[in-house]
Amino acid sequence: MLLSLALIFLCGILLSGIFQKIKLPPLLGMLITGIVLGPHVLNLLDSSILTISADLRQIALIIILTRAGLNLDLSDLKKLGRSAVFMCFVPACFEIAGTVLLAPRLLGISLLDAAILGTVIAAVSPAVVVPKMLKLMDEGYGVEQGVPQLIMAGASVDDVFVIVLFTSFTGFAASGTFSALDFIKIPSSVFLGAAGGVIFGLLFSLLFRKVHMRDSLKTILILSVSFLLVSAEHLFTGVIGFSGLLAVISMGITVQKMRKPVSDRLSGKYSKLWVAAEILLFVLVGAAVDIQYALACGAAAIVLIFGVLLFRMLGVFVCLIKTSFTRKERMFCMLAYLPKATVQAAIGSIPLAMGLSCGNAVLTAAVLSILITAPLGAAAIDLTYRKWLRPSSGK
Repeated sequence: MLLSLALIFLCGILLSGIFQKIKLPPLLGMLITGIVLGPHVLNLLDSSILTISADLRQIALIIILTRAGLNLDLSDLKKLGRSAVFMCFVPACFEIAGTVLLAPRLLGISLLDAAILGTVIAAVSPAVVVPKMLKLMDEGYGVEQGVPQLIMAGASVDDVFVIVLFTSFTGFAASGTFSALDFIKIPSSVFLGAAGGVIFGLLFSLLFRKVHMRDSLKTILILSVSFLLVSAEHLFTGVIGFSGLLAVISMGITVQKMRKPVSDRLSGKYSKLWVAAEILLFVLVGAAVDIQYALACGAAAIVLIFGVLLFRMLGVFVCLIKTSFTRKERMFCMLAYLPKATVQAAIGSIPLAMGLSCGNAVLTAAVLSILITAPLGAAAIDLTYRKWLRPSSGK
């Protein structure tokens, strides 16, 4: 495993640096590193690290979502009102609807299979979007208008909504029975996740005020509780859900609200952790990609992905109607909501493992959505934010 970790970090740093030099997203270099080192090309990664790949990717996601919470000011979201709520589910609904319309014609699958496929590819990737939005906030672009805050918050809840739909649709495909009560899991996951995060955020705020400790120790404490919150997600069954990742970001927001100086320092600590976590996350996502299988699928799946991206962009446009955003700011939001990676890597293979008829089509589309949208969305953000977003008055 030590050799595998050395290869992941050394090759990931090298390729991401090369891609950055040629004005391409470093993320693309990390993904290619994973593809080349992974089991489907050179097979240089130890099987033990591939076995725990999902857990390592989740740790990386926890780190970036905690940092997002520590930097997210709810007062900025309150200015946007309903748009902030709509961004959590409307773009995903549009993309799922687009998949249901296009996939049966392009891939020859049933409407139910198309709905399953839609829930897999509809989730936006916080692991791609959140670091980009934090960069914008650090540089002061779009902050006063609430653009990066809106996108960060929406991307965090979007995944909860989509994964619950995916579970419901695959359950129906496997058993032939469907319960409307399954949809209760969406609001319960959001509410309980947010409430749990707020409670622990308040407890940490009280602890940090009463007990003096180093910021490094505070970081370890918050990280440990974050692991517990995400693990607690598996304790909730039936119609009652709990979003561990939403709890993590809510905890960070609460600490930021109650102890702003502390949250600023902790955010710096988490940004250092993200340097290593980012490489680990995207190299391992790349290692899960079977590039030969993806290339063999033909043009139909690629056409589908670009087609449903237009539906997603339309959904974002609808969310931003009657906001104070300029035309360029709305266009930026539409592009920034495109990247997919972590959810697709996590659940893309589940339908195939369940023996569903749509398994191969879903896995192929999930792989291609990562390869196409992650670098495309990251590049679009980098190329447009300085031109389309307004800098803060103090910058």
